Amino acid sequence: MSAPGEKRKVSRKKKDPDAPKRSLSAYMFFANENRDIVRAENPGISFGQVGKALGDKWKALSAEDKVPYENKAEADKKRYEKEKAEYAKKNSN
Repeated sequence: MSAPGEKRKVSRKKKDPDAPKRSLSAYMFFANENRDIVRAENPGISFGQVGKALGDKWKALSAEDKVPYENKAEADKKRYEKEKAEYAKKNSN
C-alpha cells in the first residue's frame, strides 16, 4: 500500500497505430469548420476562449442548422464501424 500523497505509476497498454481512428461527433465537425472563423473574428483570443465561443455558437444553432453536421457525423460513424470490423477481422488470426 502506498503512502498518502504518493502517486502510483499506472501503465497503460500501448495503442495500436494501425487501429482505426474514432468517429467525430457532429459538434467536432462544426468546430473544425468554424474554428478559424472564430479566431478571425476575435484576434488574440486564447485557446479556452475559442472553445467557449464555439460551444456558444453550437448551442445557438437550430436543429435544422445542425443537420449537415449530424449527417457528416453519421457517415463518419459508419466509416469507423466498417474500419473497426475490418481491423478486428485482420487481428483475430
